[in-house]
Amino acid sequence: MILKSLSLLNYKNFDSKTFDFNDTINCIVGNNGVGKTNILDAIYHLSFGKSYFNPIASQNIKHDEDFFVINGDYEKEEKAEKIVISLKKGQKKVIKRNSKSYEKFSDHIGFLPLVIISPADRDLIIEGSDTRRKFIDSVISQSDNSYLNTVIKYNKIVAQRNSLLKYFALNSTFNKDTLEIYNLQLSEFGAIIFEKRKAFLDNFIPIFKERYEAISNGNEEVDLNYKSDLFESDLNTLLLQNINKDKALQYTSVGTHKDDLLFNIDGHPIKKFGSQGQQKSFLIALKLAQFQFIKKQSGVNPILLLDDIFDKLDEERVAQIIKLVNDENFGQIFISDTHADRTERAVKQVHQSYEIFNI
Repeated sequence: MILKSLSLLNYKNFDSKTFDFNDTINCIVGNNGVGKTNILDAIYHLSFGKSYFNPIASQNIKHDEDFFVINGDYEKEEKAEKIVISLKKGQKKVIKRNSKSYEKFSDHIGFLPLVIISPADRDLIIEGSDTRRKFIDSVISQSDNSYLNTVIKYNKIVAQRNSLLKYFALNSTFNKDTLEIYNLQLSEFGAIIFEKRKAFLDNFIPIFKERYEAISNGNEEVDLNYKSDLFESDLNTLLLQNINKDKALQYTSVGTHKDDLLFNIDGHPIKKFGSQGQQKSFLIALKLAQFQFIKKQSGVNPILLLDDIFDKLDEERVAQIIKLVNDENFGQIFISDTHADRTERAVKQVHQSYEIFNI
């Protein structure tokens, strides 16, 4: 799958700009603040229907303008595909594939597989469990659209159950039968989510460990551990056991919406015991494993975005990453960096055609 060209109109700091890309490696270089990351984010936007860096859609519109348009021309399985995303202030975002609008944005997820590696990934380590759940869901959803729809349904029911608990507290009332309807639905969807997350991680963790060992030369032992309430019991039982707690808290305290993924290095949390270089290597290994998993599941090479890849990594680890890219059939890659010479030296090691865009 190849992104042949990208056109931006009123997107972030760009008023009107078009890029024609190389089929293999594209290096986007320039000083800080010129919009290198915004170009990668526009490519991400075309795959996921949203920004990787700013979830508030209207804030991606250029200052003093009323709308933005992102236009991507792709070649996928020898067929031309055009994706257009547009947003006008006060209106809903529109995603079109070959001039036809999607009824549900979720139907688009997975059509253009993509993996991004960015300094912003550090949120996976320092932020709460919600960030890590979204990572798991994002990887699975790119090759399993039914999973994404199950998660959407589950989260909607959690919100409805929480509203009911707040209503009970506000009105000093309680209706067990109404709550039981939500419990049964949550139990059904939660079981599906739990089993798919567990099966995914059984496949994903060995790939991740292999990737980390290649980047770090096997200097550290790393692991991922899936934490879920459903290892203890089925969700319906847990909801019944925790009803008094939920009534007091006025929200649903157990379920797959509380799942977490624990990041460890040498048996300890990487957040506390990992150096900056180790943490970045951990995250890059996580994303390269994501790439390999999606490629295996979909049969398509995802687009790979490397945003400021050289930040906080020593030359040896950068060399290991470049070697991995050279050894694997990675397809199309986009790299952003502040140093054109450094980037060109790195990509020359890969022995592939490349294009450098000075922004």
